[in-house]
Amino acid sequence: MYKILLRQDLVPNTHLYKIEAPMVARKAQAGQFVVIRIDEKGERIPLTLADWDAEEGSVSVAVQEVGTTTRRLAKLGTGDSLSNFVGPLGLPTHIEQFGTVVCVAGGFAVATIFPIARALRAKGNKVISILGARNKNLLFWEDNLRSVSDEVIVVTDDGSYGRKALVTEPLKELLAGKEKIDRVIAIGPSIMMKFSSLTTKPFGVKTIVSLNPIMVDGTGMCGCCRVAVDGVTKFVCVDGPDFDGHLVDWDLLFARQRTYLNEEKRSLEQWQCQCSKA
Repeated sequence: MYKILLRQDLVPNTHLYKIEAPMVARKAQAGQFVVIRIDEKGERIPLTLADWDAEEGSVSVAVQEVGTTTRRLAKLGTGDSLSNFVGPLGLPTHIEQFGTVVCVAGGFAVATIFPIARALRAKGNKVISILGARNKNLLFWEDNLRSVSDEVIVVTDDGSYGRKALVTEPLKELLAGKEKIDRVIAIGPSIMMKFSSLTTKPFGVKTIVSLNPIMVDGTGMCGCCRVAVDGVTKFVCVDGPDFDGHLVDWDLLFARQRTYLNEEKRSLEQWQCQCSKA
């Protein structure tokens, strides 16, 4: 069992869990993920590493309530335990001294991009971060991101905080500006990553995205997480999750993400019905 050392509510329906997992913490690197299971009958879901402390033996993950498993997880708190916490999985984000790197985080993905920005800055890169969300109430970890960035640009769809804009607007301005941008890392909803990649493509700046398809075992055996990159089939769990956003077949990714929408809806309805009877 893996004990929850701390549960923190970040914004509505989004929570941070610090898990006691010393073996994972010793090996963790930016960009990797874990696969968790609440109990023996639970679904396996992947969660990207938000932070870790090898000395303490802890790993932190951020969880957004979306489906049945994440809502079940939201009922757990400090002192509770998870049945399985497997990782670190996937290839870590490639970190070297590129020069000036723009990190684009869409809402919830700030938890994913924070350790990447930290690692990039530690390598001597200039890090410019763009943090976006639908509104002010969905923003979190701005201070964390500022602590590892040379500059942070905050945008909201409705203008309730920062600048009223989509993340692609300041991204395009930076690319068209006088300062040379050497790499872009965009993480967030798939549609945001697609349009971030479309924004950077005319400028010829390599753009790395972190894909989030359906995943089951996390070891490449089930094949559920397959994606097409430059016409070649890849498995996100072992070949990724990072890929060149200019080479991803986004339409295929979107289609595969919709495969089990009806089943996911029924699962959530059944669980909610059971909860209402309890």
